[in-house]
Amino acid sequence: MTLIAARHPTTPDTATPDTATSATANSATATERPAPTRKTRGAGLGVLLALLATVVWSGSFVATRDMADSVPPVQAVFWRWIIALVAVAPFAARPFWRRRTVIRRHLGFVALASLFGVAAYNTLVHQAGLTTSASNMGMFMAASPVLMAGYARLGGERLGARRLLGMLTAGLGVLLLVGKGSLAVDFAPGDLWMFAAALSFATYSAMLKRKPAGIDGLAFLFTTFALGALMLAPLYAVSLTVQGGFPVAPGTVGPLLYVGVMSSAVAFFAWNRAIGLIGAARAGVVYYLQPVCVALLSYALLGERLGVLGVSCMALILAGVALAGATSARAGAGRAPR
Repeated sequence: MTLIAARHPTTPDTATPDTATSATANSATATERPAPTRKTRGAGLGVLLALLATVVWSGSFVATRDMADSVPPVQAVFWRWIIALVAVAPFAARPFWRRRTVIRRHLGFVALASLFGVAAYNTLVHQAGLTTSASNMGMFMAASPVLMAGYARLGGERLGARRLLGMLTAGLGVLLLVGKGSLAVDFAPGDLWMFAAALSFATYSAMLKRKPAGIDGLAFLFTTFALGALMLAPLYAVSLTVQGGFPVAPGTVGPLLYVGVMSSAVAFFAWNRAIGLIGAARAGVVYYLQPVCVALLSYALLGERLGVLGVSCMALILAGVALAGATSARAGAGRAPR
């Protein structure tokens, strides 16, 4: 039996020249405008997560400054991580148990990350809150992106001229804001504590790119929180003996819940995930927005004055972030698979 393939009467056997030309044009257009790749979508998610962490952490500076006169720094940080542990335990306990062998194998790395990102960084921030304003705390943390970029460059990452120009522009805005219109900045003791905190946080962020692949985000978060609390326990006991406890009242419990749940559990998870997606240097560009967020929150909640100079400097910071951020987006598109 012979099988004959039927053809639709309106379908030509061969394409006409016009049809062929149209098909070629459509093919060329599709080549010029590729569909968004998984890597490009991941970069967008990374920026959003870094922005979420930045906004939440901006509120933590206000909360830290608000309870600085009633809760000793070490006690505030210790309870912050106890609350954070309770918040993440329902989600992280099982991943932590499944990966306990890998965590034990890389315990030195995890302990070092806990020291810089959990114990030291937050203790320095709360110590700074005793002698400087919430606005200055946020502004000095803007040194972190520069330090993150320095770590990235040491690791072999190329930063690009436009990203560097954007970072310098944003950094200039921060310096003018801190110096009240002058580059001759008069540092308060709390400002120096904040610079040490920025260095500690940048070191932690740089370490995240080398996090062992076998430890997922929740397990890593749970372990660093637990180790950080253990590191702070002896200091907490000394503070409790020397300074006494703090009053349990809405004015202390509320800020502690915010920094424990939002600034620790939520923001650290978002930041760690963002670093994994876009790297510390690019996440650091988003972090430049923190002084703007802190200044606005301080004005709204604490009554700290902003003024024309503050608004002008924030505009300079935003312009630098936009320049560096647009460069990063174009660079990410340029690396899309062909």
